[in-house]
Amino acid sequence: MKTLRTAVVGAGHFGRFHADKYASLPGSQFVGIADPNPAAREAAAAKHRVAAFADARELIGKVDAVSVVVPTSLHYDVALALIEAGIHVLIEKPIADTRDQADKLIAAASARGTVLQVGHLQRFLLDRLGAREYVGTPLYIECDRIHPFNPRATDVSVVLDLMIHDIDLILALVGAPVESVMAVGAPVVTKGEDIANVRLGFANGCVANITTSRISLKTERKMRIFGHESYVSLDLAKRKLVAMRRGKGGLLLGTLLPAMMPGMPPIERIERDYPDGDDLKTEIESFLGACRGDHKPHVTGEDGRAALDVALQIEDAIRAHRKRFANLGF
Repeated sequence: MKTLRTAVVGAGHFGRFHADKYASLPGSQFVGIADPNPAAREAAAAKHRVAAFADARELIGKVDAVSVVVPTSLHYDVALALIEAGIHVLIEKPIADTRDQADKLIAAASARGTVLQVGHLQRFLLDRLGAREYVGTPLYIECDRIHPFNPRATDVSVVLDLMIHDIDLILALVGAPVESVMAVGAPVVTKGEDIANVRLGFANGCVANITTSRISLKTERKMRIFGHESYVSLDLAKRKLVAMRRGKGGLLLGTLLPAMMPGMPPIERIERDYPDGDDLKTEIESFLGACRGDHKPHVTGEDGRAALDVALQIEDAIRAHRKRFANLGF
């Protein structure tokens, strides 16, 4: 296995988790951490006995692959400088602030021949739960992602902070372009939307409904997927899957339930529980594998751009709704 020199830009809450993985993975020579905050970078660097840098550009010439874990408003400038220097980049979601910035990052990575992977971490959980095995082309998807308030990441709306996770998962499952967007949202404790609901219509007829809040009293991350002959319920927080589908017989994973009505076929129920996986470790391992040329990035720059595009359409729809119904208090 080729050893890659690695680093993390951003010594905040999630950046420290990235640093832990790079420091522990075989084939990763963890070089250092960059952050403009002296106390944050020195503390993170001391933990792993690596160098601390005030500016991400100081990593140029010292590393092969980097995680960019900084506020969204800084994604473009930080990632572009590293990509143009020939460094592979794993950039946290959303890929950038604007579609134009995303396009330029994708173009720069293509021109330099570097890997650009976007940190839509929930993709790895979706794969681990095996939801695609039970639903071919979804007909309807329902998502709820609600959290108590946390001042982290309030530089963007709840759409770009939390809802974008489900947008990416839905795009990956549906595999068709979005044709319609109907959305409502409201700022409650920050300047951007803190709660939002959207109904997406896709070119293949699928419909998805997403509700997201970062001001709730509990944490819940659930997805329900309805197919032609199947239903899948995912608890993404507890990492559990329950699937129901027409009984096929002879299957070892499921339990066949008897028909409840005359003429009704038996229903197969499958339950899976994966509480102990480390999806961030899997994501970074996959990123390093892509850097070595073993495979393509699991979540490409184009994937990140597609999720950003839909998120921005949702924000536009929320603003249009608020303007239309301003006299009613929206």
